Amino acid sequence: MAARTESREATTLTLPSDREILMTRVFNAPRRLVFKAHSSCEHMKHWWGPREYSFASCTIDFRPGGAWRIVQRGAKGDEFGFSGVFKEIVEPERIVWTFQFEGDPQQGCEETLTLEERGGKTILTARSVFPTAEGRDAMIKSGMEDGARETWDRLAEYVKTLS
Repeated sequence: MAARTESREATTLTLPSDREILMTRVFNAPRRLVFKAHSSCEHMKHWWGPREYSFASCTIDFRPGGAWRIVQRGAKGDEFGFSGVFKEIVEPERIVWTFQFEGDPQQGCEETLTLEERGGKTILTARSVFPTAEGRDAMIKSGMEDGARETWDRLAEYVKTLS
């Protein structure tokens, strides 16, 4: 329960419009490391997704136009796929990608990750824009908030190992 409390305090989630989710967190690491942690399966396997899932498979072609796909596996063998395409990569400032939870096509969005460094720390902002309000609401109802907070807790732990 301590990790959940920590993530609630560390990560902010707001809904700036009926089609957007905005999440922000400060990571105690330089942005080059937070950016690097998003660039390959070798890195993402250490932090992607809630702890209750294992990292089943991954492909990442980290370049504009390159596709990505990550599959998580639950304790009972159930699998959950996430995929998309990188639209823009500006190292170490920004990553724009499409994000699709394969279990529900309505939950697809375009997400812009912006990384800003201040005093050796990184402010990571993720702005997800959905085609419809219903799509955004479906994502919120899926439990993504807790999963995203735990994922960013794991990212915070992982970037400490990179420095």
